[in-house]
Amino acid sequence: MGERFLFAVIQLSFTLTVIVHAQDPTDFISIDCGLGGKQTYVDKATGLNYTSDDKFIDTGKSHSISPEYKAKSLEKQFWNVRSFPVENRNCYSFNAPSSADTGFTQYIVRARFMYGNYDGKNSTPIFDIYLGNNKWDSVEFENASTIVTKEILYTPISEYIHVCLCNIHRGTPFISVLELRPIINGSNPDASYELFARFDISSQDGKIARYPEDPLDRIWTPYNSIDWTTISAPLEASGEYDSVPSRVMRTAATPANGSDSIYFKFSYNASVYYLNLYLAEVQKHGPNQTREFNIFIDGVLKYSNFQPQFLKTPYPLDSYNYTNSYGTLDVLIKRTNRSTLPPILNAIEMYIVRDTSQRETNKREYDALKNIKSTYNIKRNWQGDPCLPKDYMWEGLNCSNVEGSGNPRITSLNLSSSGLSGKITSDIFTLESIEYLDLSNNNLIGEVSDVLSRLNSLKVLKLEGNHLSGTIPPKLLDRWEKAMNFSVDVITYFLLTLPWKSLSMNESCRGNPNLCCPGSCNKEIHKVVIIIIIVASLVGAFLVFAAIAFWIFKRRQPAAKSLKKPSLELTVGKGIDSNKQQFSYEEVKSITSNFGRELGKGGFGTVFLGYIGKTQVAVKMLSPSSHSHWYLQFQAEAELLTTVHHKCLTALIGYCDDGTNVALIYEYMANGDLADHLSGLEYLHNGCKPPIVHRDIKPQNILLNENMRAKLGDFGLSRIFSNETDTHISTVIAGTFGYLDPEYYLSNKLNEKSDIYSFGIVLLEILTGRPAIFKNEERDHITHWLDSMAVDREINDIVDSRLHGEFDIDSARKFLDTAMACVASTSIDRPTMSQVLMELKQCMGMVITPVVDAYGNIDIPSCMIDVSFEMISGQSSLAR
Repeated sequence: MGERFLFAVIQLSFTLTVIVHAQDPTDFISIDCGLGGKQTYVDKATGLNYTSDDKFIDTGKSHSISPEYKAKSLEKQFWNVRSFPVENRNCYSFNAPSSADTGFTQYIVRARFMYGNYDGKNSTPIFDIYLGNNKWDSVEFENASTIVTKEILYTPISEYIHVCLCNIHRGTPFISVLELRPIINGSNPDASYELFARFDISSQDGKIARYPEDPLDRIWTPYNSIDWTTISAPLEASGEYDSVPSRVMRTAATPANGSDSIYFKFSYNASVYYLNLYLAEVQKHGPNQTREFNIFIDGVLKYSNFQPQFLKTPYPLDSYNYTNSYGTLDVLIKRTNRSTLPPILNAIEMYIVRDTSQRETNKREYDALKNIKSTYNIKRNWQGDPCLPKDYMWEGLNCSNVEGSGNPRITSLNLSSSGLSGKITSDIFTLESIEYLDLSNNNLIGEVSDVLSRLNSLKVLKLEGNHLSGTIPPKLLDRWEKAMNFSVDVITYFLLTLPWKSLSMNESCRGNPNLCCPGSCNKEIHKVVIIIIIVASLVGAFLVFAAIAFWIFKRRQPAAKSLKKPSLELTVGKGIDSNKQQFSYEEVKSITSNFGRELGKGGFGTVFLGYIGKTQVAVKMLSPSSHSHWYLQFQAEAELLTTVHHKCLTALIGYCDDGTNVALIYEYMANGDLADHLSGLEYLHNGCKPPIVHRDIKPQNILLNENMRAKLGDFGLSRIFSNETDTHISTVIAGTFGYLDPEYYLSNKLNEKSDIYSFGIVLLEILTGRPAIFKNEERDHITHWLDSMAVDREINDIVDSRLHGEFDIDSARKFLDTAMACVASTSIDRPTMSQVLMELKQCMGMVITPVVDAYGNIDIPSCMIDVSFEMISGQSSLAR
């Protein structure tokens, strides 16, 4: 390690003294963070152009510091700040072209901060700053007017520089100024050099020196001591100082009180440092005068019998060493015995050497992700390196080798429900190591490219819920068929344990009506061949069939007219026809004030607030662009709710089926859904004849009215058993991953216990305060999290921490036992909804004081008690 750092130090000295002449200030990047818009201005002191930071970052908020901190002497760059109150990591990204000569370009990267009470809280924050994937330093302030400057010499190995601010939960990170100064032909990137101090010793005017006096725009801070005397060069004399400003080198310090030494002591917790001493004679000597001295670093003689040259600095005296056991650095400049003049010092720099052996995500894959973000206008905090550091990995990604020695590769990309539109971008094909790709539930169009089959590592591909067309490429089908050659036991275990991560090609076809699924296209081709062979017979059969169909239609028409529509039992207010179920589109527009207030969006349309008289209603409009299967679910919900009534089920007031305008009108639920706040189900299973299975039980479908009474809604996926003796029915799989019964998923056999499983997941969410599927990189399921916990874990470790332990332990344990029984892997081991209801009432009885009437009867509040319904006769399949 020492040899590598020593080489880097020699490179640094060479860089700062020889190459500097080629610096072009037009390559400077000077950013006034928080300036806003596309504003620019020229700094009066330096003549450099400062710009807004808008094009370098996607996040954050702009602020101005408090007026009392805008002193006349304060540089304009500190008047504004950009703060980052939301994400844990926010990054500025810059292009960093490499040198044509050495392949590297070194940069001075400088970040500056002044709090200035911009947020009115009078509380200075503490946060971390990262350069690339390496922690640079922590940012702390003495008070609101303190200016903190962090500067580092950095050589990137790629074409990008990322400067990131990271929230460590000790206040909101912010930044005032960001400056990059390229140095042509920079040093090797094995190490970076963090500036600890850069002093203009014994400055006469007390002002900082920087550009244009310093061509690299280093900031030289004046430093004086009462132990020193200032000496300076004659005004008429000129010198050769290379990269150091003339004003800095024309003054020097000497001991003031007859002492023969200049002494410095630096305290810093670092293992390796680098020191630059700038020494030039500023006085002409007489015949018998000599200035000669020795330089000691931590008591070790580094330079002996050194005699500075008049107004000339051929190179700085540099020293590389390890700090001593006390974490200090001692510098002693002591004159020799033959010297007649005391020692001098013009300027000094001290750097902390940082090991920045840089690892970063594969460049081609990083570029591909940037293009994907730009193509689809993805609104995620995708900043900095995608994979590193591990704690700040981009949302929706998984990477390999995040803790190894090589560059990480993208192995998983989840862009489900991200609003993607257009064709599948070719940049995805660059992710050569990807194993899991989820593009489901977006608005993607076009054909599925054959290039996807060349992603040899791809194991899971999810395309369902888009508008893709054409056929699945043959090579991709081959990949799928090979993947299905696992043993049955392996597949069964995989689906039972990770049902939301499993893949079938048929799933990817679902929701893409114009995309040919495996087997379906071949069947269609086969049918065409058969039709060509027996076309004459089919024509004859068609004519016979048409005649029979016409006869049946004429026979059924009178019967259909005799059917009576069920009427609503809900009274919706004075002056409103409570039996009116069908509304025209114009009436719906009037009810919603021309769709003036949107309440939310569902799977197949938008929900609007409306009024029928003085009664608030919710109007669910089917989007004209929705798929046909959404219309069928929409129709199923309307048919179901016109006949099924219960105080714990959302009531349907009416509907509209006016050409392309289709709507359902419900009672309004003032408090949204359970998911926002986080026993009609028992009625569906046992109170309805025949029983009804909801199929999509989740918090978002449990609504709360103004009295916080829960009501079950969204019946578009519900299924009715054809007779009461059936134990299951076969259906196309439908529901929400995370809540979907794994037994139903495997067998396609639906029964009422499928709802029990989903309800159990909801109970676990209520108890733990955690989602069904965790938002971590493993996408853990809540049941797996509970299974992974030790048997002897306390109930306090499971119950929602936001309760702060304020709950009845016995009630919570019984609640957990009930929920876990509901999510048993097989339906036969799950309780019925009536049993669940009884168990939950007992849970409530432990914590709610029962009401005892005059006859000694005990009443526990519940919307499930006193369930009543009216049997309706007739030929409808929905008769109860």
